[in-house]
Amino acid sequence: MSGESIALVTCAEVPDLDDEGRLLAGALREQGARVDAVVWDDAGADWASYDLAVVRSTWDYAERREEFLAWADATAAVTRLENPPGLLRWTTDKRYLADLAAAGVPTVPSAFVDPGEPADHPWADAPHVVKPSVGAGSRGALRFSAGEVERSRAHVAALHADGATALVQPYLDQVDAAGETGVVVIGGEISHAFRKGALLGVGDGLVEGLFKEEEITAREVTADQADVVRRALAAVPGGSAAPLYARVDLLPTADGPVVLELELCEPSFFVIEAAPQRVGAIASVIRSRA
Repeated sequence: MSGESIALVTCAEVPDLDDEGRLLAGALREQGARVDAVVWDDAGADWASYDLAVVRSTWDYAERREEFLAWADATAAVTRLENPPGLLRWTTDKRYLADLAAAGVPTVPSAFVDPGEPADHPWADAPHVVKPSVGAGSRGALRFSAGEVERSRAHVAALHADGATALVQPYLDQVDAAGETGVVVIGGEISHAFRKGALLGVGDGLVEGLFKEEEITAREVTADQADVVRRALAAVPGGSAAPLYARVDLLPTADGPVVLELELCEPSFFVIEAAPQRVGAIASVIRSRA
């Protein structure tokens, strides 16, 4: 297989991709593919000219989700889009956490407060996090201590004023010492994992820009973590083989790892920081979908 034409899909803020995207593009080219970085909402883009379009850094989708999903449907009608539109729709609203929990996957307990509903929630008197159910890169997320009931309610109300559903979760403080574990899955197989330091501090303000700087190091996947990852992917629409890529973010608890997020849209793989040796293998799997 050679000469595949592949679009790595990005956003206007990073039209030439981020460092990871450029590394991946280089690996694809070394394997004989023709690769372009293409902004998803570029009206002049000729998606039909590509054998495959891979969503990679469309970090502005959250503010324009329906427009983004309409683009995905239109693009998938003229070329192969990975991940496909159905998975993009499912993963870009964190209500999918309820689907995972219903399937028996260990997840962070979650409550969803829709616009028009009272700003109260089950964890108002305990440490907790409030964020929009549609969001990326910790934007719109705030952490609250047990005594910050009014500040928490005010943030829920602010999200509602923007038309957003609020996602409320208890703050699992074991993350402060152990960090999150992100597990990257390519073509249905675990590729590598990384440790991410805790992102949210009590009293922190809202994230400005596209994302918050993260503390990333390599990490080995434990058997318990691999089991939760497999169970989570089995609950994805279409099953574990459906996504070209996935990233499962796990938090530690006394009872074992739980899913914080299952990202199928534009997650960073953190290969530069955690697994640079995996870039070629990831590129090979991408080419196999063309």
